[in-house]
Amino acid sequence: MPKLIAALIRHADYRQRPDTPSAHQPFPLSGEGEAQARQAGVALRDAVTRNGWTLSAELDSSPLLRAWQTAQIIGAELADLFPDPAQVNAYEALAERGLGSANNLSIKQIEAVIHDDPRFPDLPADWKSNSRFCLPLLGAESLLESGERVARHMEQQMATLASHTEVDTLKLFVGHGAAFRHAAYHLGVLPFEQIARLSMFHATPVYLEYRPASGWQHIAGAWKVRNTGSAYTD
Repeated sequence: MPKLIAALIRHADYRQRPDTPSAHQPFPLSGEGEAQARQAGVALRDAVTRNGWTLSAELDSSPLLRAWQTAQIIGAELADLFPDPAQVNAYEALAERGLGSANNLSIKQIEAVIHDDPRFPDLPADWKSNSRFCLPLLGAESLLESGERVARHMEQQMATLASHTEVDTLKLFVGHGAAFRHAAYHLGVLPFEQIARLSMFHATPVYLEYRPASGWQHIAGAWKVRNTGSAYTD
């Protein structure tokens, strides 16, 4: 059976509002982010050439603009390597953890909303990074729930790829750091206690091999070790 590799790529740097959880902010890449996405293309080209992989022409992206732009730039950088014209497909399943009706409010605004609602106690200090915590608001989800939908999407897409490819193939998934790390936990790649200790570098691939019979394995690409006390924004 050919090797099937998934590249998890966190979006590049974007114009994020300060003190606001990433959630579903609709803003584009910064100039730095555009450069990071182009550099991701260089790194991916090297990996494809060195390993003799074929690139899947279908790039899966979160529908959030920062991820979609990252995928578009990467696709353009690698245009000559795809066996067919590259196509970026946006999937809601790859979006970052949603905060429901609190999406895109600042941290202080979210905490004030909950404080002023007589139905709920004040938020715990670790509410942004607690993998199991879900805001008690319409449409919100926990980090673990977001990771589960990302993992399910990846499983389905790689199983489909396995059903028709006969060569070693790399498929690109462009999304968000927190959702990807929690997906890695659901896929058996990261132990639970490591999730909060790690992050992802912008536009830097982490490679997982999909093995239908024995599960997933991390084969290349480094996770980013989070600094103690650093702000949790992804």
